[in-house]
Formats: sequence, structure tokens, C-alpha cells
Amino acid sequence: MVETGFPAFDTAVDKTNRVLKMVEDAYGWPKARRNRSYTALRVVLHTLRDRLTVDEIARFGSRLPMLTRGIYYGSWDPGRAPIRMDAAEFVARVRGRLPDKILEEIGGDAERLIHTVVHALREHIGEEGWEDIKSIVPKDLAAVLA
Repeated sequence: MVETGFPAFDTAVDKTNRVLKMVEDAYGWPKARRNRSYTALRVVLHTLRDRLTVDEIARFGSRLPMLTRGIYYGSWDPGRAPIRMDAAEFVARVRGRLPDKILEEIGGDAERLIHTVVHALREHIGEEGWEDIKSIVPKDLAAVLA
């Protein structure tokens, strides 16, 4: 656990590191490749955020651990929300935002990567929180996030 000297920050860093480690473990990436798991988390979060309305973005963001919430809101332009996309377009957008190196390592399977990131987030949001999140997104997208 990282020691920042402030317990709330220590917890935030620890929770984010655990999310990243779950993604790394799913793909066999060593911790030295933390940038890959971070990129995967950021791409999935930003794509989801871009699909939601401003109210949905805030509701989803309120469920995220503090540091992960900062990643989620990074470079957000509320004037562009929402970008309409169905589930297939969502997966394609995630795939298109991933660097080629990560795409190669995941065999181009962006849907599996989305499921991996979602599973890691669910561990820290809790089942009730995750059900709330699924209830605010379109049904076809909720299936991708299951």
C-alpha cells in the first residue's frame, strides 16, 4: 500500500492499484506494464462517460473510488455529451482508442477487455452500485457492461 500520509489518499491509490492489478492479472501483464492497465481503464471509462448524459455521468462518477473518478473525468467536455452509440459502436470506439501495442496483446478482443475492466471496477463499487450503474445506461450497453 502506498503511504501518502493522508489516509483518504492512501485508500484511493490502493483501490486504483487493485483495479489495475486485476486487469494486469487477467492478461498476464507484469506490474512494470502498469501503463497498459491504466490505458485500458482510462479508455473504457472515457468511452462510457462519453456515451452517458451529463446527469448519468455524475451519477456514475459518484460511485467510483476517488482516484478512479479523477481518471474518469479527465479531459471531459460536458458540451459534447452524450455521444450516441449502440453496443457495437461502443466496443468499436474502445478498440479504436487503444494503442496498437495493447490491441496486439489482447488479440484485438476489445469486448473482453471491457468485461475485464468492468469486473475490476465492480469489485470496488459493489453489486448494488453496479446494478444502479447498469440501470442508467441503455439496455444494449448494459449487456456489454454485465
